[in-house]
Amino acid sequence: MSKPRARVMLLGATGTIGRATLDALLARGHEVVCFLRADPHAPRRGLPEAAILRFGEVTDPQALARDGFCGESFDALVSCLASRTGQPAEAWAIDHQAHLAALHIAQAQGVRQMVLLSAICVQRPLLAFQQAKLAFEAALIASGLTYSIVRPTAFFKSLSGQVARLRQGKPFLIFGDGQLTACKPISDADLAEYLADCLDNPLRANQILPIGGPGPAITPRAQGEALFRLLGQTPKFRSVPIGLMDAIIAALGLLGRLSPKWRDKAELAKIGRYYATQSMLVLNPETDRYDPEATPSTGTDTLFDFYARLLRDEAAVDLGAHAVFATKAASP
Repeated sequence: MSKPRARVMLLGATGTIGRATLDALLARGHEVVCFLRADPHAPRRGLPEAAILRFGEVTDPQALARDGFCGESFDALVSCLASRTGQPAEAWAIDHQAHLAALHIAQAQGVRQMVLLSAICVQRPLLAFQQAKLAFEAALIASGLTYSIVRPTAFFKSLSGQVARLRQGKPFLIFGDGQLTACKPISDADLAEYLADCLDNPLRANQILPIGGPGPAITPRAQGEALFRLLGQTPKFRSVPIGLMDAIIAALGLLGRLSPKWRDKAELAKIGRYYATQSMLVLNPETDRYDPEATPSTGTDTLFDFYARLLRDEAAVDLGAHAVFATKAASP
């Protein structure tokens, strides 16, 4: 058996991007150790047999050191780990504290390199999870490790929450005229290839790397038009005023003073408003405008090809924490 190219500790391997990244790392001949939360009902979570699985709580630094790194040497730490809901407590626990602990353990074990999956929305950090991600990015940059901080644009699954409602003959929901924002969506597979290549590409060392998928930037209206075209339906749009979202956020904020449940819903509403009004593209600091031409592209998968496969039932999406938006989208 040939010697593996590198020994990699991978965090977040059970998410859709984490799974794809695991496949990409293994395909390059790396030895990959995944640290997962134990699940007695599905111990391997469908992950490849070639992956080494170790179990424990990623938010417990002692467990990560003892049961994850096990005092062994690794060449690199790759993280696709992210908070699922974006709620402040979870965001700071996962996007900052858990990563900070992993970084310190990796340094103590002699790890020389880290590849971090971040998000392009940290350019304008108005939300807790964005601030938590930025705080860890700063810690990683200051750590002395060779780093690649990858900031992808929008994911295919995040833009697929309205497929079910259109199949039911309902209108596609847009904010304003549906052209307030734009993005360059990237597939899990293309993003995974980009992340894995960071281990060997010197041009990506010690860089913050915004990245989108192929083709021009796409607005929400263009997404809806593509879905209607693929379904053979006449386009039907329903506009939701941004002011309505502001009113909902204000009301939930007042209720949040009485109950944490409503406070959490207010935060989710703020996250929804952010994505309704901010483009997932590179932000030009001089003009304070989003710039599609300055947003790099990679890969070959397109969102509209994904929509076609989704409608043929050749692909599926696990919305996870995005399900809250899909539920809203499913209402009339």
